[in-house]
Amino acid sequence: MKRPELICPAGTPAALESTIRAGADAVYLGFRDETNARNFPGLNFSRKELKEGISFAHNNGAKVLVAINTFPKSGEPELWYRAVDDAANLGADAVILADIGLLDYANRVHPNLRLHLSVQAAASNPIAIGYYTDRFGIKRVVLPRVLTVPEIAALSSAVDPVETEVFVFGGLCVMTEGRCALSSYVTGRSPNMNGVCSPASHVRYVETAHGIASRLGDFTINEFSKSEPAGYPTLCKGRFVARGNASYLFEEPTSLNTLSILPDLMNAGVSAFKIEGRQRGRAYVAAVVEAFRAGIDAVIAGHSIPDIDLAHITEGGRQTTGAYEKKWR
Repeated sequence: MKRPELICPAGTPAALESTIRAGADAVYLGFRDETNARNFPGLNFSRKELKEGISFAHNNGAKVLVAINTFPKSGEPELWYRAVDDAANLGADAVILADIGLLDYANRVHPNLRLHLSVQAAASNPIAIGYYTDRFGIKRVVLPRVLTVPEIAALSSAVDPVETEVFVFGGLCVMTEGRCALSSYVTGRSPNMNGVCSPASHVRYVETAHGIASRLGDFTINEFSKSEPAGYPTLCKGRFVARGNASYLFEEPTSLNTLSILPDLMNAGVSAFKIEGRQRGRAYVAAVVEAFRAGIDAVIAGHSIPDIDLAHITEGGRQTTGAYEKKWR
C-alpha cells in the first residue's frame, strides 16, 4: 500500500508552523494577492514570509506547495508570472496551477519547477490529464470531488506515473471545484479571477427581531435564530424560500470527512491527501492534521483507525463522504 503524502492548508505563517508540528508532510499556501483562490484580508504570505516558511518546512522535513490557481486577467498576466517566478526562486517544492497559459509559462521559463495541476482545472479523465502531462509536464493532478473511490482507483492506474491527489476533509463546493461566478453577480468579485468568494468588505450581520441576518451586499443570504450560530454568507450556502419553505436549496453546511474510508482511498493508489481550509485557524488545522496523521499511520501499520470525532469543527456539525461513496446511486 502506498503511503500518501498528507498536505495541509496554511493561511498564515503561524498556521504553517502548527500544521508541520502536527504531522503534515507538506503545506500549501498562496501569496497575498489575487493569484490564489483564498485572497482574504489577513491571510496568505508575503515574499519574505514565504522564504522563511520554506526554510522552516525544509528544516522539519516538510514541503511547501504554492497555489497560483486563479485565472489571469486578459492581457494582464504579469502578476501571475511574477508569482510563478518568485515561488521558483524562493525554493518552493511545487506550484499548483490551473490556467493553461500559466502552465505553459512555468514549463518554459522554469523547466525544473515541479508542476501540480489544480482542482480548478477540473481534469477528471485520462485524456484530459494526459494532455496536461504531455504538453506541460505536470507531475500530479488534484482530482475533482465528483469521483467515486473505484473511479479514482481506475484513474490513478490509467495516468500512472502521474500522481493523484484527493481532498479528504473540509468544505465542499457545488460548482466545478471553485470555478464559481455566483459571488461576482452580487459583489463583482469571484474566486476565479479575484481569488475571493463573498469578500469581507461586502459582508454584514444585522440584528432582527428573531436573531441575526447575514447579508452579502444588498442581499439577505440567511437568517438565524438566537440559538443558531450565524454562518458566513455565501450564496451557495444561503437559505432561500421556495414553495413557502425556507431551506438550503444548493448546499447545506456540511464538511467532507473521509477518515472512515481512508483504507479504500489508500488502496486506490492515491499519492496525496489534501485538507481544505486556508481560511481556518491554527487550532482547526492542527486538530485535523493530527487526526489524519493518526489515521494514515494506523492503516499503514495494519491497525484500526482511531475513533476520532471531528464533528465539533465541521460545518453545521455535519459530515459526509460525499461523492466518494455516492450512496444516492
